Amino acid sequence: MDTLIQPILTEKTSRLMEEAQYVFQVREQASKVEVRKAIEREYPNVRVDDVRTQNVRGKTKTQFTRAGQIEGNTGSYKKAIVSLDPDGEQIDFFEDVY
Repeated sequence: MDTLIQPILTEKTSRLMEEAQYVFQVREQASKVEVRKAIEREYPNVRVDDVRTQNVRGKTKTQFTRAGQIEGNTGSYKKAIVSLDPDGEQIDFFEDVY
């Protein structure tokens, strides 16, 4: 089972990328050491300085329909903020985008 699920790309994470920090969605059972090893395995030329993790709780959503009120939840997930060595190589998520 792979530790990294996908990168999280938002306006805030775009600002963090300029400071050599990258945000990934990871498995909920993943530890900081597992995240560090997965990043260095996936991107062999980068060196990880620091890993911070955060459990993000899902939100309750309400939808009003003719039949009544429907409630549901978005999924919970774990994210990792990975700080890379500023003097080393950086990750380029947009290299294949035209």
